[in-house]
Amino acid sequence: MSIPFDQQDGFIWYDGQLVPWADAKLHVLSHGLHYASGVFEGERAYGGVIFKSAEHSARLHRSAELLDFKIPYSVAEIDAAKRLVLERNGLTEAYVRPVAWRGSEKMGVSARDNTIHLAIAAWVWPSYFDAAERLKGLRLDLAEFRRPDPRTAPSTAKAAGLYMICTISKHRAERRGYAEAMMLDWQGRVSECTGANIFFVRGSELHTPIADCFLDGITRQTVIALAKRRGYDVRERRITPEELAGFSECFITGSAAEVTPVSEIADWRFTPGAITRQLMDDYAAEVRPTRKAAAAA
Repeated sequence: MSIPFDQQDGFIWYDGQLVPWADAKLHVLSHGLHYASGVFEGERAYGGVIFKSAEHSARLHRSAELLDFKIPYSVAEIDAAKRLVLERNGLTEAYVRPVAWRGSEKMGVSARDNTIHLAIAAWVWPSYFDAAERLKGLRLDLAEFRRPDPRTAPSTAKAAGLYMICTISKHRAERRGYAEAMMLDWQGRVSECTGANIFFVRGSELHTPIADCFLDGITRQTVIALAKRRGYDVRERRITPEELAGFSECFITGSAAEVTPVSEIADWRFTPGAITRQLMDDYAAEVRPTRKAAAAA
């Protein structure tokens, strides 16, 4: 049985200083807990180096601005804090989680003057999915909840409140024997999974939904660039569920998921193939400078 996260050992960076893991606490009447005024990032370190660390820190700032607060640390300061967390915890292969939230000075919908807190933790997280399951392709359910109209929520932020329906959808999928769930948008078009973006393959073309009502993932952007470097035609467009029968391959992307093949989504079937495997290899080389150099040689 794994150790609960509040009982693990190590150090967490909290409001400017490293504190023992068990001492990284917030009050039960924190605004972020009651009103979801919190934003976060999910990042991976490979060989002691956080992949695209500055891009993640910049997105954390943008997410906070969309929730109407300002993080009191610069991108450079956040990057330095993340490196310190890895160093003090003796981690080289790790998942890194910065999180910022409104504090406890006022309890109510309006809390403009509440203190903004920032914490950074890191831990070992080898793979988001079981290794054997990942290689043969994940089975995805079709979620009941949909991504909201961007006029109803700050959908381009990595905000805690936007993940409520993701948790509900993933729990339902797991109870039904699936590893994940694909979500539609408010108009019934394909959007993303509960914690990852999604791609489909037809011939040498990659098709992926336009990221205008969900997070445009940094891994998503990286994979698009890698695919174009390989000469694949990448099409960001509206995709309807009825089109899924016409795709041969499917995979999902994310900092936690990396590049993971999909074998089925509800009644649709896919076969993990050459393009998915190529992009898995290219991404693995991209995140590790030594492997990237070897691949280019």
